[in-house]
Amino acid sequence: MSRAALVVGLTGGIASGKSTVGELFEELGAPLLDGDHVAREVVAPPSPALAAIAGRFGAEFLLPDGSLDRRRLRERVFGDPAALRELEAITHPLIRSRILAWQAAQTAPYCILSVAILLESGMDRLTGRVLVVDVPAAVQMQRLLGRDGIAEPLARQMLAAQAGREQRLARADDVLDNSGGPQALRPQVERLHRHYLQLAAARR
Repeated sequence: MSRAALVVGLTGGIASGKSTVGELFEELGAPLLDGDHVAREVVAPPSPALAAIAGRFGAEFLLPDGSLDRRRLRERVFGDPAALRELEAITHPLIRSRILAWQAAQTAPYCILSVAILLESGMDRLTGRVLVVDVPAAVQMQRLLGRDGIAEPLARQMLAAQAGREQRLARADDVLDNSGGPQALRPQVERLHRHYLQLAAARR
């Protein structure tokens, strides 16, 4: 990773609006790598990771076309910390390797690494700053139930599997408040964009 390339780790609780924030940064010209997309790529058939997951959890977690049944696997591992750790042991090294390769190729002043479990996975160590998209837990729950159409018990397990709001805020270099409407996001992102450009320039 070039010393001049500032890597900003973008994270937030489930349904915090992290993806929307990432899109706004991209509109301003910041390269962005979505950890969710990388996670999908490393388990795409016929990857070794997919075979390892099927071997550990069973072929019933594959769809008829041979791809991973992500929803079913999510329901299996959330609420079972040991199973979640086993899944992460299969996927996280591959995800990390792809992130490092992407970072090394960046030439922009700064870039965004968007990872939902940035702090929990230790991938914040790959970044220079941590930006947390923050919303109250009640807003998270409301958005999660409305977006994914899942049962409330599973939603609570998913929230519990992530770092708590206080933990995220304690480790944040920058915080973006997304408790309001989308119109409140853009000015905050534009302010941070200018800030990151200044920080990147100071690193050169």
